[in-house]
Amino acid sequence: MKVLVGLSGGVDSSTAALILKQQGHEVIGATMSIWGKDGMALKTGHKNACYGPDEVEDIEEARKIAKQLDIPYYVFNCVEQYEKIVLENFKSEYIQGRTPNPCVWCNALVKFGALPLMAKENGLEFDKFATGHYARVEKGENGRFLLKRGLAPHKDQSYFLYRLKQDQLKNILLPLGTYTKEEIRKIAKENGLDVAEKPDSQDFYDGDYNELLGIKAKEGNIVDTNGKILGTHKGIWNYTIGQRKGIGVSASEPLYVLSLNKDTNEVVVGSADKTFKKSLTATNFNWIAFDYLKEEIKAQAKIRSTQEPVNVIAKPLPDGKIEVIFDDLQKSIAIGQSVVLYNEDIVLGGGVIDSSAC
Repeated sequence: MKVLVGLSGGVDSSTAALILKQQGHEVIGATMSIWGKDGMALKTGHKNACYGPDEVEDIEEARKIAKQLDIPYYVFNCVEQYEKIVLENFKSEYIQGRTPNPCVWCNALVKFGALPLMAKENGLEFDKFATGHYARVEKGENGRFLLKRGLAPHKDQSYFLYRLKQDQLKNILLPLGTYTKEEIRKIAKENGLDVAEKPDSQDFYDGDYNELLGIKAKEGNIVDTNGKILGTHKGIWNYTIGQRKGIGVSASEPLYVLSLNKDTNEVVVGSADKTFKKSLTATNFNWIAFDYLKEEIKAQAKIRSTQEPVNVIAKPLPDGKIEVIFDDLQKSIAIGQSVVLYNEDIVLGGGVIDSSAC
């Protein structure tokens, strides 16, 4: 089988290509270039991030891996798609005081969307597209393709893939879904891959957000839940729900960011107990295990990628949103982040958090 592998220059995608080749597949390597003129104009440093000037080094690393594995290698310019789909959404959400998840949109629409499509448009022929994500895809009894959690719970990346569609799932391979990170590094080292000990990318972007968003600092007030002014800030986009460090005000007890109010340009802070919520509503749901949610169900949910799924009740609302009610109170539910629903290891679907309530 011909398999196009999305190579990032890291150990995961490189080892995915190695494993597929060892399985007898005809492997082709491809990297999406996303660092364009907009990025080059930025002045702040962004080392070890997904979006940053290190892309040049990562592409060169991927090229070396392809040569080492003796596979063809291509680089496709996905700058326009990335800027329109990922960056514009990221900027719009942050300016509104929400905390977006760019990796989710990048995976669904660029990495698993624009990249393989561009490869085909440029004449590459392949049967499947593969990446180094720690998740699994299986065909269910009803013929529907299912996305499942990776078997290594602390590395599971299914959370980031919940927006994939059926026509994408049926055409992808995720060879790392049954491995741990330690096993992958060991395989890479045993096979002499130069990236065996390369650190993982830590963030989407680690430069100055004011610069990335293309806006000037907009000073506003930091207030408590009673509206008392405690200090000032230079832009609500510099804060996220649940943040404790770097708020810029001192108090007799630790303060946490509770909400970001775009209309009043206020950062609302309060004590730790006020960060806990019982429920949330989410919009823009993408269902994988079925077409849509017909009725209330018991499930498990994650509101952040590193969280273990917790028990919930999910039910459809008349306005098309989904309400998720937690068995136990959850801390720091960030508006704009994703909630992903599971049935054990099967991803049911997910959406964008729109609100939360006690």
